[in-house]
Amino acid sequence: MRFSERQGIIKAKDALQLDSMDDGLRSGLWNAITLFYFDRTGAYIHESGYKTLFNNLWHNFFKLPLDTMDNWADTTKLQIRKWFFKWNWYEVYDFIEYITKIESPTNSDRFVEFCNKVLERDRSGYRFINGIIAPITSEVEVKEIDKAINSSSNAKLVGVKTHLENALRMLSDKESPDYRNSIKESISAVESISKVLSSGSKHSLGSALDKIKGKIKLHPALEKGFKQIYGYTSDSDGIRHALMEVSTCDFEDAKYMLVSCSAFINYLTVKADKSGLLK
Repeated sequence: MRFSERQGIIKAKDALQLDSMDDGLRSGLWNAITLFYFDRTGAYIHESGYKTLFNNLWHNFFKLPLDTMDNWADTTKLQIRKWFFKWNWYEVYDFIEYITKIESPTNSDRFVEFCNKVLERDRSGYRFINGIIAPITSEVEVKEIDKAINSSSNAKLVGVKTHLENALRMLSDKESPDYRNSIKESISAVESISKVLSSGSKHSLGSALDKIKGKIKLHPALEKGFKQIYGYTSDSDGIRHALMEVSTCDFEDAKYMLVSCSAFINYLTVKADKSGLLK
């Protein structure tokens, strides 16, 4: 584990790439293009099944004169590679999305599937959905996670901070992500703050909410909703048990729980601070 990770310096925005693209992600997407398109071109563009693709790229995407495109495939591919690794992060996504729309011998569905694996592996905040690259993580969600971690610096909430940091690390680990335990850590963070506010270390989330709802003016509808969503955390035979099965835990599950739990913690923290429960 790196120093920044041990010290909790890692932030959600760094872990989930929204308005940036690190070298690993960019290289992974370039490899996808190479494997599914450029490695299959042949020596001469005008003699290959990819002539239409290159002409389309040159005319519509790059908007360059067609006679500036070298017929020697390796030369043209090298030119595109130079552009690709200089583009802004969003221009890379423009290109990846556009190339799937052009008629070619490549199976675009398989290309999209490969790209999505790269996007997940490198914690991109985007995925191919119905043929377009769409956000699966918003700036608002990222801010909720960072805010929850930062607001848990209160000495009473050290356990909350630890659980959230662990959940984020497990979710963002590119080498060996642990979605199952990331979910457990997110849930544990909610249980931790609830126990602190209810002054009962042995309280379940449901009983903790019963004790603190009068102190922080928790609306009955919200209380009911939170109990329905998080009440299963102590039920080993219910939803939690099914959710914790390794085969059912995906990035989306872990991200959803981290964002949801962070938002809930932020809500409780503000209410508790107004009521003087964290002094």
